[in-house]
Amino acid sequence: MIGRLFYLVAGAAIGGYVVHRLNRTVRAWSPGGIADRVEGHVAEHRAALREFNEDVLDAMEHREAELRRLYGGGQRGPHSGKGISPGRPALPTGRATDSHGATDAPYLKDGR
Repeated sequence: MIGRLFYLVAGAAIGGYVVHRLNRTVRAWSPGGIADRVEGHVAEHRAALREFNEDVLDAMEHREAELRRLYGGGQRGPHSGKGISPGRPALPTGRATDSHGATDAPYLKDGR
C-alpha cells in the first residue's frame, strides 16, 4: 500500500513538473514570447552600439587634442568657427590647394 502511494505521489510530482515545463515552452514560443526575446536582444545591441560610439568619440577627441598639440592648432572647440592659429596657412600651398570648377573646391585627386 505504501509503495502504491509513493508511486502515486511521485507520478503526480513528475506530471506537474512536466506540465509546468510545457507551459513555459509554449509561452516562450508564442508570438509574445518571441517578441520579448527579440526586444531584449535589440536592447542589448543598442546598448553595445551606444558604448562603442562613446569609445570612438573619446578616441577621436583624444587624437584631435594630440594633433592640435603637435601642430599648434590651439585649444578651440569643433564648432568655434575660428580659423587656424594666426600666421599659419590652413593648408600647404601647391597643386592640391588650387581651386577648380564653379564650387571653388580644391583638386585632391591622387593627392597632388
